[in-house]
Amino acid sequence: MTADNGSTHFGFEQVTPAEKTARVRHVFESVARRYDLMNDLMSLGLHRWWKRHAIATARVRPGHRVLDLAGGSGDLTLSLAGLVGPQGEVVLADINGNMLAVGRDRVLNAGLVERVRIVQANAEKLPFPNRYFDCATIAFGLRNVTFKDQALTELFRVLRPGGRLLVLEFSRVQAPGLTRLYDAYSLHLLPQLGRLVADDEASYRYLAESIRCTPHRMNCKP
Repeated sequence: MTADNGSTHFGFEQVTPAEKTARVRHVFESVARRYDLMNDLMSLGLHRWWKRHAIATARVRPGHRVLDLAGGSGDLTLSLAGLVGPQGEVVLADINGNMLAVGRDRVLNAGLVERVRIVQANAEKLPFPNRYFDCATIAFGLRNVTFKDQALTELFRVLRPGGRLLVLEFSRVQAPGLTRLYDAYSLHLLPQLGRLVADDEASYRYLAESIRCTPHRMNCKP
């Protein structure tokens, strides 16, 4: 979402929508090969349980068509492909070519090419017909989209009536006793881990800050 002056957030910075798009692209070009490790660090491994829960909630059946938007490294795609069976289809879509390359390699290694279509696509303008998918997922990607309302509109457009949309996203810790500990970890320790593990402190700092800038926090501050 954008502010009244047309700016949007990139972490705790206010930037133009075009600048955010370019800078987010650079972040994921940088972290693509270590993306799953990044999520392990950011969630202390809990993202794997959250994804399993999402898959169970999706109620995907053999023959279904499923969109895994911002699917990047393909971990949700692999699980979904196992559920749709040989008559179904999973579309692994991401705007970032580096992320798609990681997902493509994983799909190839898993022998699931016949069930998975890989598409480079912008979430704000999806290249799919109306009412095409039985289910759509977007995991830890919505906060990186510049115009989130437009992306959600597109997701609902491509879902058939009665289809299911599952959005996984990080958020602030709600337990009062854990807030300071989590802030210290994510805003200070995590960027240092990014520097040590991936030689990329800045990208990890943005990803930690972006959690604080989810759509319900219009006036994002450190």
